[in-house]
Amino acid sequence: MKQWITIVFLAITFSGFSQFDKYFLDKTLRMDYYHSGNDSVSFFSFDELLEEPFWGGSTVNLVDTFGYGNYFVKVVNVSNDSVIYSRGYGSLFGEWQTTPEAKKTWRTLSESITFPFPKITVRVELYSRNWHGNFEKEFEYIVNPDNYFIKKDRRKDFPAFDVYISGESANKVDIVILPEGYSKEEMGLFVEDCKKFANDFFTFAPYSENTDRFNIRGVLASSDESGVDIPADTIWKNTILNAGYYTFDSERYLMTFDNKSVRDLAANAPYDQIYILVNSDKYGGGAIYNYYNVSVNSNEQSAKILTHEFGHGFAGLADEYYNNSTSYGEFYNLKIEPWEPNITTLLNFESKWKSLVKKRIPIPTPQSEKYVKRLGAFEGGGYEPKGMYRPMQDCLMNTFNKDTFCPVCEEAIQRMINFYSE
Repeated sequence: MKQWITIVFLAITFSGFSQFDKYFLDKTLRMDYYHSGNDSVSFFSFDELLEEPFWGGSTVNLVDTFGYGNYFVKVVNVSNDSVIYSRGYGSLFGEWQTTPEAKKTWRTLSESITFPFPKITVRVELYSRNWHGNFEKEFEYIVNPDNYFIKKDRRKDFPAFDVYISGESANKVDIVILPEGYSKEEMGLFVEDCKKFANDFFTFAPYSENTDRFNIRGVLASSDESGVDIPADTIWKNTILNAGYYTFDSERYLMTFDNKSVRDLAANAPYDQIYILVNSDKYGGGAIYNYYNVSVNSNEQSAKILTHEFGHGFAGLADEYYNNSTSYGEFYNLKIEPWEPNITTLLNFESKWKSLVKKRIPIPTPQSEKYVKRLGAFEGGGYEPKGMYRPMQDCLMNTFNKDTFCPVCEEAIQRMINFYSE
């Protein structure tokens, strides 16, 4: 039996590699576009195509099997309409649409999608998830790989260095760490912070059991000034990625609207995930699924912040807290199941973690001492105090009172590690 399973696995792996070699080159094509609208309207418009020197993603699992994210990209072979690459993702614009500001004005943000550089002409299709949870096609663009308008210049060409390497990028989860707010004199500090990042990251399960499935690299790119923007304190810094606190007027939400600088800098190394490490001791961070992750280098909670945020950016995990610390309005439709694997409205609990819950555990589960260590469905999560449920009373996606993810979050992270490292 074991021999037969091995043969099947090798056959699938070989088939995946064959598909990659048939349709793609071992480098990246990036398509930048603009996402515009207000709280109820959005549309896409093309910006530019760029060739990048590395492909850090899987060469086996080219087609997304999760269906996560509020957006979805399909790369289609125009000769037969077959999907040869796809991924789900999120965006800062999508979050902005739920804020009070979006009800008053229109806005445009730059976004990017990346995929292996095609050998053939392809159609790139962009989808948005509607309020009812279904993807609707919003935009398409034909890409001819021989188009001489595909830009090959490197706008932020900086040296990359190895932080932790376990093997070839094709079957590893590749993380690139970008420095934000480190001056030229602080590049040594950034190198040491990257080492600390790796040590902290591998402290938490399930990453600690999967050290042989990750690569981590850093990019040596200094900022003109040390630190980061804190608008409410009238602190403004000239930095390479233009990040700042008070994103959407939420003090601890530390993000950047400068998508092009992030992508240009990340292009110096192969990556599945972008992690922006900010030179600050002020509590803050943020992450969006398959978009980018942010945390600070020297807060006393830095290790938990970086791990929590990576749960969002890598595995699509939702926040499990439900206080008023965020600036979002109506974030979830409580009449459908959310796409995130660690929250549920109980409308289709079978599609979530019901199979992991013991039969004697009541659903919904009372938030009492009796069930503190039990897996169930506890009301409150995803910024919603009512109608949304989380797997356990506490978890790293809820508070930092514990040092562990709940079993549901661990399983979701492990599935994503497996997907990228096969």
